Amino acid sequence: MKTDYTNLPALPDKKLRTLRNNLNNRLDSLGRGGEKHLPPSHMLHGLDEAQCKELLTKVLQEMKKRATA
Repeated sequence: MKTDYTNLPALPDKKLRTLRNNLNNRLDSLGRGGEKHLPPSHMLHGLDEAQCKELLTKVLQEMKKRATA
């Protein structure tokens, strides 16, 4: 089941931080060559490295926007 992250402003702060941490950990793992397959229940299941980087950029922008608001 792929999670839809098109509406990041609707996510609560805690969920956004969790998503940021999971993305950072996933990118770190992929960068070290650890191509671990995620279970279908994982929030990042089905995302490749490029998609994770793109989503992380969007998450960080949303967090910055909230911090300045």
